[in-house]
Amino acid sequence: MMELNAALRVLQDRGQDVRFGAWRREVRGRLGPQARMLLDLVPSHGLSPGFLNPTGTRSVAELLEAVAATPGRRIREDLAEVAAVQPVPGWARALGEDRELLGRLVGALGHVHDVLLAPYRAPAEDLLAADRAARGRDLLEGGVQRLFNQLLPSRIRWEAPVLSVKMFSGLDEDMHLDGRGLLLIPSAFVTGAAVVFPEGRPQPVLLYPAHQPDAVRPLGSASAPTSAALTALLGRTRAAVLLAIAEQDGCTTGAIASAVRISAASASEHATVLRAAGLISTLRDRTTAIHSPTTAGLTLLGAGAA
Repeated sequence: MMELNAALRVLQDRGQDVRFGAWRREVRGRLGPQARMLLDLVPSHGLSPGFLNPTGTRSVAELLEAVAATPGRRIREDLAEVAAVQPVPGWARALGEDRELLGRLVGALGHVHDVLLAPYRAPAEDLLAADRAARGRDLLEGGVQRLFNQLLPSRIRWEAPVLSVKMFSGLDEDMHLDGRGLLLIPSAFVTGAAVVFPEGRPQPVLLYPAHQPDAVRPLGSASAPTSAALTALLGRTRAAVLLAIAEQDGCTTGAIASAVRISAASASEHATVLRAAGLISTLRDRTTAIHSPTTAGLTLLGAGAA
């Protein structure tokens, strides 16, 4: 739901056309008129009602049920909070009392998810997997300080015991975790700033932009590798390189060379071909290249094993 909220904002924005342009053009042609309800409530910039973002690891259907079961009092409070800083559409003011209207909104929410997120799950998960590999490396090699300071250096700063997050909205307040911890979630759609969800359960959430790997495929572009790229892939050494990357979290070029027993230059060359074929993604961490398999790469390995 948090990612859907971010996707709705990106849809209405005109920035980062290279990354999101193809996706915007595709989804706009598939959105039904019911999507207008969500576009009214979730602007490109500004607040959106908190009840639209139930937290927790649940299925989409369960999250939609959670929105539908939101008490009227909570809906009214969330809308009042939004209305204090920006206009709220007139029809939305009845959501706290009109359960039929709320049901239509939940139906629109499901439709928008099916159009904006569901078809792009595989490339988005590839991006997030590459980010998690890089974050794990930061934590292992530099501890919590390096992990936090590398999340989004322009807006997130760790000075123990305080984590400072510069909000896009300019919000300035303190949040005490009181032992609950903080859940870090990378996002394929959040860009340029971080988003904090203090009401997250069982702990507050920090949503941050996932780092973009080298030669990342824009959302909406063809994700299948070309026949020419697959032909280049079919060789014993390159297959061993792909397997080494799949078997090691946060696999570096040096680790590939060691696992396959080839030179670092040869490992880099094979990784370049695999990346061009859409079978791996690569994230740059200063002078280190960190490789992760994409969904296509894992599928190919699975087919080969079969």
